[in-house]
Amino acid sequence: MRSEDRSPVSEPASTPGYRQARLPIEERVRDLLGCMTLVEKLAQLGGVWGLSVSDAGGFSEAKAKEVLRHGTGHITRLAGATVLRPRESASLANQIQRFLLEHTRLGIPAIVHEESCAGYSARDATCFPQAIGLASTWEPELIEEMACVIRRQMRAVGAHQSLAPVLDIARDPRWGRSEETFGEDPYLVARMGTAYVRGLQGKTLRDGVVATGKHFLGYGAPEGGLNWAPAPLTRRELLERFVPPFEAAIRRAGMRAVMNAYHEIDGVPCGASRELLQELLRGELGFDGVVVSDYFTLQTLMTYHRIAGSESEAARRALEAGVDLELPALACYGEPLREAIEAGEVSEELVDRSVARVLRMKFELGLFEAVSVDAAAAPAVFDTAPQRGLARRLAQKSIVLLKNDHELLPLDPSLGSIAVIGPSADSVRLLQGDYHYPTHLEILSEIGPSTGSGEVDPAQLFVPMVSVLEGIRAAVSDATEVRSARGCEILGESTEGFQEAVEIARRSEVAIVVVGGKSGLVEGCTSGEFCDRAELGLSGVQTELVLAVAETGTPTVLVLINGRPLALTRVAERVPALVEAWLPGEEGGRALADVLFGAADPAGRLPMTFPRAVGQVPLYYNHKPSGARSQMRGDYVDLSRQPLFPFGHGLSYTRFEYANLRLGARQLPATGTLEIAVDVTNVGARAGEEVVQLYIRDRVASLTRPVKELKGFRRISLEPGETRRVVFELDLGQLAFYDEEMTLVVEPGQVEIMVGSSSEAIRLRDQFEISGERRVLGRADVAPTRVEVR
Repeated sequence: MRSEDRSPVSEPASTPGYRQARLPIEERVRDLLGCMTLVEKLAQLGGVWGLSVSDAGGFSEAKAKEVLRHGTGHITRLAGATVLRPRESASLANQIQRFLLEHTRLGIPAIVHEESCAGYSARDATCFPQAIGLASTWEPELIEEMACVIRRQMRAVGAHQSLAPVLDIARDPRWGRSEETFGEDPYLVARMGTAYVRGLQGKTLRDGVVATGKHFLGYGAPEGGLNWAPAPLTRRELLERFVPPFEAAIRRAGMRAVMNAYHEIDGVPCGASRELLQELLRGELGFDGVVVSDYFTLQTLMTYHRIAGSESEAARRALEAGVDLELPALACYGEPLREAIEAGEVSEELVDRSVARVLRMKFELGLFEAVSVDAAAAPAVFDTAPQRGLARRLAQKSIVLLKNDHELLPLDPSLGSIAVIGPSADSVRLLQGDYHYPTHLEILSEIGPSTGSGEVDPAQLFVPMVSVLEGIRAAVSDATEVRSARGCEILGESTEGFQEAVEIARRSEVAIVVVGGKSGLVEGCTSGEFCDRAELGLSGVQTELVLAVAETGTPTVLVLINGRPLALTRVAERVPALVEAWLPGEEGGRALADVLFGAADPAGRLPMTFPRAVGQVPLYYNHKPSGARSQMRGDYVDLSRQPLFPFGHGLSYTRFEYANLRLGARQLPATGTLEIAVDVTNVGARAGEEVVQLYIRDRVASLTRPVKELKGFRRISLEPGETRRVVFELDLGQLAFYDEEMTLVVEPGQVEIMVGSSSEAIRLRDQFEISGERRVLGRADVAPTRVEVR
């Protein structure tokens, strides 16, 4: 037996310092770290799959004695990788923690981590809209409210950390994980992500859940739109476009964990980059929390990136770079790292640095004082009526009305007949994103440990959901005949169902065609992690189905249930009304019916640009002056360079007028704050909501600057004839950029102010001048825009 494996003959008579709650956390960390053997330290640097210590969903002391004998840093996916219900997962968490407290030498509790991209990914938890839909609400306050629900549900079952939110900037819709992001714009992603972190972590971590911002850094701009592919990004672009959401979540919301990205930048995988994880994240951004590896990152340094020849070398490179915790399970940071330390290849001080961070988080969470939960009470906070109401509101507000010729929508619920057509019309499975619980369980059951599902019917894993067809049937009058036909499948070339679809369309007053994709992580899915696409049209023969229905002459509403911006030029030209519903979750069917029949006003706005064709990609609104056009003609030879639908676009069932744009000053020093006010009036006959968007443009700068940048927004509700004044307070630090010497500066010069309803629908413009000397900023000096509605 090695000396460090031996347990002391007897415990100290007095209570150890690390168990004294009255002591400062740093003192408790030092005391505990000083008590630990090397093997106990290494155990804290990894995770253990929840099911590796259970049998048929129940706790196994025999397995625990094998895998938890030295303790562990994390328990991985205790609920998310199983079919356990809240009471059962809470009970299992309690048993695991009790074992750690009573049967390991130091009694160090574990952090249980889970996923929550679109709601807590666990059985019976509320399925909110996928993140790209949440971004379409442009309402951070609702995102924070949703995250509070996730926090309560996770804490109720003994979970302490979520591997969310995704703070990536999605630059390429071919990338399957675009749906997990808040879109293409740094300011929008920062606002949504910060709201999510605040709601999840709460006022204090003793009652909160640790938020994990991912994926650091530049993951959303891969070559060819392919997952894990290199990101060809310059340092200036990283700092100005991809860092801000992480920085905002760290500085404004105190985010306590960050996860590395899988890909490489300039030859260095992010999980082995000291420049990113030490110099940038901890140095420049001031992050002092825990860096957790994305699953199997350390192994990819050997098997994928080929920069390490052994597990020991992979462990060394990741640890030196600043990866504190290996997920999902201890591997390279276990025996391979121990061997490297004993061979003198890795300093134990690096281990101590990371262990201290993990322990500090456990003390911040209050786990040493109270780690058990009331398992019997857990189900009471899962998918309650108010939580379902919030899911419905979020789904309603995420829906984007892209096109509405001749005011076809809203539909009269008393229509005599409606045809509801398409493969997505009568499926609750297709309402879900790749990180919703039943969807995510598909991949876990294939690549991870057994879920213990046995003979459980997959349908039982869904919380109650209503399909689009069911939602429509419930919304129309009793006299309305609702006819339905599938038409075709999401994938495949069969058109056998076209005839039935066309026939019922001809016999109906309106045809609603519901098409899109299948989000997930397994074969047969069209979006989600591992599901990248070379084309951005509708998959299979869905385009042909839409065109066949439109050809009947029956007014046609096209509804998209999908997770990414699609290139839909052919179908968009042929249908009078086009609705994007994204992946709306459990209340998606009802929410969509609310919008289609006018019970809710559509006011979602696009968080990503819709291209006309995949050949335009990457296409985003905040491009440089020489971007998104061909010199000298502008357009492609065979296609307009303009997007099909621009960033920020979305229609309403009413009309809004903008007037009286007023600037608080015509000239300001670079240290100033500019007040920008605009009046918005509902000039239509219906109540509605508008998203007022503020953009800026540096007219002449020492380096090329984007043609426009979002710097503020507010979603407002107006009754017919009502006028509200929206007042933005723009900190001029928002105009900062990195100059030729890579110094963050605000330069003097003319700045254009643009206010409108999308990045292209600019209603009013004005300009002001930044005078005097240029201002040199630290990153912490940039404040978000405050908005007031009067």
